[in-house]
Amino acid sequence: MSKIAVIIIVAAGALVFVIVIMGFIWFYKSCKNFSKRSSETGSSDPSALMEWNKGAGPSSSASQSLFEPQGARQFRLEELDQATKHFSDGNLIGFGSFGPVYKGWLHGIVVAIKRHPGAPREEFIAGVKYLSEIRHRNLVTLLGYCQESGSRMLIYECIPNGSICNHLYDTGREAPTRLEFKQRLSIALGAARGLCHLHSLQPPLMHKNFKKANVLVDENFTAKVADAGIAMLLERIEEAGSSHSSSINVFQDPEVDALGSFTEMSDVYSFGVFLLELITGREEAMHIDYLRSNESLIQLVQSRLSSNELVDYRLGGTFTMDGIRDLIKLTLKCMCFPGKWRLNMNMVVVELERIHEKEMELTTVRGEGTSKIALGSELFASK
Repeated sequence: MSKIAVIIIVAAGALVFVIVIMGFIWFYKSCKNFSKRSSETGSSDPSALMEWNKGAGPSSSASQSLFEPQGARQFRLEELDQATKHFSDGNLIGFGSFGPVYKGWLHGIVVAIKRHPGAPREEFIAGVKYLSEIRHRNLVTLLGYCQESGSRMLIYECIPNGSICNHLYDTGREAPTRLEFKQRLSIALGAARGLCHLHSLQPPLMHKNFKKANVLVDENFTAKVADAGIAMLLERIEEAGSSHSSSINVFQDPEVDALGSFTEMSDVYSFGVFLLELITGREEAMHIDYLRSNESLIQLVQSRLSSNELVDYRLGGTFTMDGIRDLIKLTLKCMCFPGKWRLNMNMVVVELERIHEKEMELTTVRGEGTSKIALGSELFASK
């Protein structure tokens, strides 16, 4: 064989080898890209595809969208019926001014569904859309609504630890949480910030039904005010003199009945009653509905202080004398008469922040605390 022929054969072989190698590289890359595309769609994983077909993918995004400030979402009765197991008694978690409250599983999250009888009305939808746009860390979020089959329903986020009542009082079902003084201050501050936000709106939105049962706490014991705007909504959709407005509310400012009008200072009075119950650890509101003057209010506080029955005995060792004294004084300022002398909610927040910050410094950094309780003469003595 000639030298030229050998060169041609070797060159041809090399060319074939290169073509084969390039073919393998192309095939490898094609398979890799196909595998990548398959994994992105989930088609390479049968179980993932089954979950997608069941709606696992969309429900996740839907649950996130429920908390986005895009206005109230309208739900179908069929959805809510399934979410609450046909509104079973086992899912009934309480009663409020709007009616029975049910727990439900909706779009991947736990929600609270409040049900109220009534025919569909445009005023209801308009009110719900307005309230759903009010978002704040210390307010329970309104997620949506439903109007079907003679019922109006409101869908809220569900707060895991429920009302502060479950942790402040002995309900008989289980021992109440031992809330230390700093925790109670933190809860009071959160609730105050929620009310303050409502009052800062233009025009201001008054709660009109603030009470301990409407102060909920999440898993971190962050306070969230519930039922904000419910009174306004009921006024829009109900006839005058309906049953919800005739019920006795011991947290209500006595001046509302006397003057025939509700103001922001009326919410402040209700908040003062709430502070009083945080201090005592008892349901004081049931026993103070006779208060109509500063004199009767101060007499109540002084008499309890003199007998050491004002401050919750479970708080022993967790507070400073300055802290408990300042909180009692703030309570009196919130409940004083006439209402125009009371602090507004912004001033209440500022004062609670000061008390809380000072208490954290003294008890956490310095380790100060006392189990002693000041007598009335000590409390009202000038410093």
